[in-house]
Amino acid sequence: MVPESCRAAPFHQIRDRKQGMTTKNQLLGFLKENRGVWVSGESVSNKIAVSRSAVWKQIRKLKAEGYDIDSSSKKGYRLLEVPDALIPNEVRDGLTTRVIGWEAIHHFVETDSTNILAKDYAERGATEGTLVLAEAQTKGKGRKGRSWFSPSQGGIYLSLILRPSLTPAESPKITLLGAVAMADTLLPLTGLDIRIKWPNDLLVRGKKIAGILTEMSTEIDRVHYIVLGVGLNVNTRHFPDPIQKTATSLFVETGKPFSRIEILKGFLQNFETYYDLFMEKGFEPVLKRWKAMSDMIGRRIRVDMIDGTIIGTVQDVSEEGVLILNDEKGRPQRIFSGDITLL
Repeated sequence: MVPESCRAAPFHQIRDRKQGMTTKNQLLGFLKENRGVWVSGESVSNKIAVSRSAVWKQIRKLKAEGYDIDSSSKKGYRLLEVPDALIPNEVRDGLTTRVIGWEAIHHFVETDSTNILAKDYAERGATEGTLVLAEAQTKGKGRKGRSWFSPSQGGIYLSLILRPSLTPAESPKITLLGAVAMADTLLPLTGLDIRIKWPNDLLVRGKKIAGILTEMSTEIDRVHYIVLGVGLNVNTRHFPDPIQKTATSLFVETGKPFSRIEILKGFLQNFETYYDLFMEKGFEPVLKRWKAMSDMIGRRIRVDMIDGTIIGTVQDVSEEGVLILNDEKGRPQRIFSGDITLL
């Protein structure tokens, strides 16, 4: 959970949760209130003020989304199981955010990359808080063109559109903020020793469990939009040979499955809290939390960059999110981007 000292008053306007309350959503809410119990078609019809034929039409839609619903001409309807799918109905059920998750949610059973789709939506004017979610990705994106292993329902693959009032030089802070929000989500749920590795990885026992990729569109002095992409290995049990020794999942580490939808909602809530805090009070509180969950300070590392390699000892992470280290000759170096290997 987000530490109490890091909480701030929201700057977003609180939304009316009844907005977008469709007939299908009302029906699903009623079925959940009576989960496992038969409810007659007449009682459902009266509850949500639609005809019984309209109820049946929505029942078919819910079944198509994966909800296990019994139907009987005499007894009515009974909700048995809710799918472990990142569908909008489930994302919004019990969500306590003000904006994120209450804007458009685009859900795909499979897509090439949620970041590619999110950038397209952003270019077409999608509002801040818009989410793109996928059950599987065929071309999941990592840093520097690398791929992210994204098996069906094995993890959480999401992209979030942001439109912060930042300069391009400040944009790396969003990556660090996303890592903090995800680490704070996983720590109380899993009990694992989650560690953040600059700039965008979450590790357990030195293996990668999550990665964060930020892509943006900018003008000279301001950010037009940022797409925050997150890949989290949740219930994946096996990894391909090339990454078997470097990747892990919550299931592999604990031996038990986790609800992807609950992790997703927790992350969205934590992210919005930190994002509000950042926009209102600056980056220092977020950075302080990042340092508390990273064990990189004082570590000897190798940084592989486009123009060469530097080996040195990490001294700090700056207010701008820049990694500061002393190289082998004791000279201070500011690292804006690179691949980090802990030595």
